[in-house]
Amino acid sequence: MGALTHNLFFFILAIGVLITFHEFGHFWVARRAGVKVLRFSVGFGTPLWRYRKSPKDTEFVISALPLGGYVKMVDEREGEVAPQDLPYAFNRQSLAKRFAIVAAGPVFNLILAVLLYWVILVSGETGLKSVIGPVEPNTLAAQAGFQSGEEIVSVEGEKTPTWTQVLGRLFAEVIQNRQVRVTVRTPAGNELTRILEIPPELSENPNLLGQKLGLKPPEPQLPPVIDQVEPDSPAATAGLQPGDRVVAVDGEPIREWHRLVEIVRSHPGEMLEIILERQGSERTVSLIPESEPGPQGETQGRIGAGVKVPPDMYDQLKVTYRLGPLEAVPEALVKTGEYSWLTLRMLGKMAVGEASVKNLSGPISIAQYAGQSAALGMNYFLKFLAIVSISLGVLNLLPIPMLDGGHLMFYLVEAIQGRPVSDEVMARAQQIGLAFLLALMALALFLDFQRLFQ
Repeated sequence: MGALTHNLFFFILAIGVLITFHEFGHFWVARRAGVKVLRFSVGFGTPLWRYRKSPKDTEFVISALPLGGYVKMVDEREGEVAPQDLPYAFNRQSLAKRFAIVAAGPVFNLILAVLLYWVILVSGETGLKSVIGPVEPNTLAAQAGFQSGEEIVSVEGEKTPTWTQVLGRLFAEVIQNRQVRVTVRTPAGNELTRILEIPPELSENPNLLGQKLGLKPPEPQLPPVIDQVEPDSPAATAGLQPGDRVVAVDGEPIREWHRLVEIVRSHPGEMLEIILERQGSERTVSLIPESEPGPQGETQGRIGAGVKVPPDMYDQLKVTYRLGPLEAVPEALVKTGEYSWLTLRMLGKMAVGEASVKNLSGPISIAQYAGQSAALGMNYFLKFLAIVSISLGVLNLLPIPMLDGGHLMFYLVEAIQGRPVSDEVMARAQQIGLAFLLALMALALFLDFQRLFQ
């Protein structure tokens, strides 16, 4: 499966699951409230599949455009209603029932996130132990005094047994705080607290975390044996092959892969003379590393060759973290609550200019994340689903006309003034909300294409 097909498949799968759960929330509560549901559609446009048990029952539809969905209920505002169906019309229900039906969609997205986190916690997560490798100089970690060999025990009090949890917790904290407390355990067994000072530009753009942090797992000493050679790369042009062992570069003996990488990166566009060992005999080749931008914007070299990693090399660095079924319930609730609050904080910061709008993701970026998370494994894909489900739930609760939150806002006004909002006011508000959402979608698409071409 090609990368594009792979990403598109898991994007459609993810969006289908999230939309189905969202619309099911509206559908389920509407049925419990006594409202007649005419259609339950996943997607918009031309129906690809439909099913209805009888003319009196709900029609279930899967449509061609999988970027949304809807639940169509009997409603006098949307057309003529048969006299026998009037008691089951949405617009004739009490304010409490209408509020519950509309709120159910985003609430079900948050419930889905809780369920997904529960499955992840119960099934267990295997990852690299949160032991610190070489600390890069002139980074936040170096300034805070982190040392190689220390193990990160917790970030702001939350346990972080794996590097995935460390980075996820740090990403959440840099958006909210100017200082982040990290508890580490030294090789001698002592626990210390390190303070990461978060610069304003990192809080505004958390995507810079990887460049500024300077923390990474240990780097095992890998022998300089080539495993993969990219087509049309400098390595391929020079004739390097899988299984070749690099003996020396420009006369310097090479005993481990990391040193080879250092030399290549520091010599972009410069000729290198490499001595290889292949099937017991040595040969000399010359190549010129191509230039590419480094993490700090500098130019570095690259030859397009990957290292051969022994299959059991990382076994001693792995750890599995799991909770029991009951113990996982409050943890799943806490995680959903934290990421919901984090989403709100991020949206608020973007609204007042304290965070860059470049943090927005459109359908292209989401499709890439879907494919990448699926390629890493089921747990990563479930985490991706949980985060997007939270985002969908929180966004839909915002008081913006055209969204569920906009309808809830009108119902609150109705509760306060004792009568529904006029059709004219609602129509104007819907137009403003639609214009805002279209502008937001256009901006997200623009940022998607910008990332794609960069």
